[in-house]
Amino acid sequence: MNILVVDDEPLEIEQMVYLIEKHFPTATVWKAQDASQAIRLARKTSIRLAFLDIQMPGKSGLDLAQELRTETKADLVMVTAFQSFEFAQQAIKVGVMDYLTKPIIEEELVRVLNHYTAHSHYSETIRHTLQIIHEEFDERLTLSSLASRIHINSAYLSRKFQEEVGTGFAEYVNHYRLLAAKRMLCEKPDATISSIAESCGFNSQHYFSQMFRKEFNTTPRDYRAKELYME
Repeated sequence: MNILVVDDEPLEIEQMVYLIEKHFPTATVWKAQDASQAIRLARKTSIRLAFLDIQMPGKSGLDLAQELRTETKADLVMVTAFQSFEFAQQAIKVGVMDYLTKPIIEEELVRVLNHYTAHSHYSETIRHTLQIIHEEFDERLTLSSLASRIHINSAYLSRKFQEEVGTGFAEYVNHYRLLAAKRMLCEKPDATISSIAESCGFNSQHYFSQMFRKEFNTTPRDYRAKELYME
């Protein structure tokens, strides 16, 4: 599922991306800092859900929402520091499905996301499995050990996971670990690559670096240098 986050404040974007990837790591998040960039992304990518900041230089979020209505079939959610009847009326007129107020509250964002993703429709078995992965991704997690913990057959869990989540168990765990590592590289600039790999559940720095490059088309070291330089 493709999600678009539009805000002229880079820190606001990164906070949203962090929270989305934390709770919905299978989503692909696209970022734009103005309406023109957002429209270009929408024209080349099948956006399912877009979060639009209402106050931006040039076109406002509401103006952008009107334009996106003609370009995509995406559900639109406004992000604003204001709560007013007039704003709600304008948002309804352009087909906005929901809105969030700043500063973003994690629980509210998850509530909104649940309306537009399959996550809220996961079976109890898969919800339990995902909870364990999200809380213990830094530990040694295998399909068989996890299946044993929740008292089901490992082959059944493998099949259910693929059917409901849309990816294999091992692929999901690795992807979630890589997202965690991506955040940690910036949050802990003095930590070694090896220690970050270990903290995120990887057995070796070499394997971690290989997987990171495959996933993000850059090395952990180069990614950190680029992100810290941009700050």
